[in-house]
Amino acid sequence: MPTDEQITAKIDTLEAERSELRSRESGKDPTLEADRVRLEQIQVELDRLWDLRRQRQALRDAGEDPDRAQERSGDTVERYWQ
Repeated sequence: MPTDEQITAKIDTLEAERSELRSRESGKDPTLEADRVRLEQIQVELDRLWDLRRQRQALRDAGEDPDRAQERSGDTVERYWQ
């Protein structure tokens, strides 16, 4: 089970990559389609990580073991309301 620090570090890395890809969207680059696909992948992974982080915090707040939190699939977290 990843720690809160590991989850946060992964979120930070993905956020930086997402920002880089978005900054290239405005240019005329043949890799734009690959960038778009990667942006979608990043968004799903970020949603999964944020969900895991929230689960861990909720368990901690309830006095329970945060390691009981479980990563949910992209299909599951993509159905959540933002």
